[in-house]
Amino acid sequence: MFTGSIVALITPLDDKGNVCRTSLKKLIDYHVASGTSAIVSVGTTGESATLSHDEHGEVVLMTLELADGRIPVIAGTGANATAEGISLTKRFTDSGVVGCLTVTPYYNRPTQEGLFQHFKAIADSTDLPQMLYNVPSRTGCDMLPETVARLAEIKNIIGIKEATGNLSRVSQIQELVDDSFILVSGDDATSLDFMQLGGHGVISVTANVAAREMAALCQLAQQGNFAEARRLNQRLMPLHQKLFVEPNPIPVKWAAKQLGLIATDTLRLPMTPITSAARPFVEQALKHAGLL
Repeated sequence: MFTGSIVALITPLDDKGNVCRTSLKKLIDYHVASGTSAIVSVGTTGESATLSHDEHGEVVLMTLELADGRIPVIAGTGANATAEGISLTKRFTDSGVVGCLTVTPYYNRPTQEGLFQHFKAIADSTDLPQMLYNVPSRTGCDMLPETVARLAEIKNIIGIKEATGNLSRVSQIQELVDDSFILVSGDDATSLDFMQLGGHGVISVTANVAAREMAALCQLAQQGNFAEARRLNQRLMPLHQKLFVEPNPIPVKWAAKQLGLIATDTLRLPMTPITSAARPFVEQALKHAGLL
């Protein structure tokens, strides 16, 4: 459940900006049918930054309800205050989530010791499996392999979503942790290379609109069939790239609407709708992938 193609699920909103239960169910059904390994609910792609604390919890619990045991759900529980991270994590105790994905604290840029103490305190507050999340381009904070290794010694810290796009991180981390520690990519464009170097999967934005294809890509990689995996990945590469032609999740929400997966591509300020200049790039990528 923490390997293979894990979708960083978008949070569908209606035209008034409220969470859309109907579209959320449609998305979950789509991922169940497509072979997605697990759902990350209310991560970055799920617009955690613009949901209230109450909404954050409600969306995770709604996702669990609608998934109804058919697919594992991982809760996004990142925060830039340790106490808030602990509070979010405790909210999902005995909820049915299989674990938590916790991003490095953003904006306040802690030291490596601060990062260690932050994640240790969260892990110590719960029995839920914890997956670290390193994405310096978003947070302004880079968790180094040596810090990851220290955290990997804590029993319920089970892995990391490594989203630097720096492929050397795979071997750097592997050299410092035991074989049970899970490494998943957080960068679709380099995820196949990441897996070929020994990574265990990807937490994917692309999977929101190409779920079956991303599941197949990960399965081929797990089987060691990298020749076929590369052919599939070449078809998906424009999508990996153009879903970031504007800040995530602007393009992927628009793409999901084009495919009929959600009713509207509504976002909350300060996120704004995709521009007319960007739409053709995403549309062409969807066509290149054989989705339109």
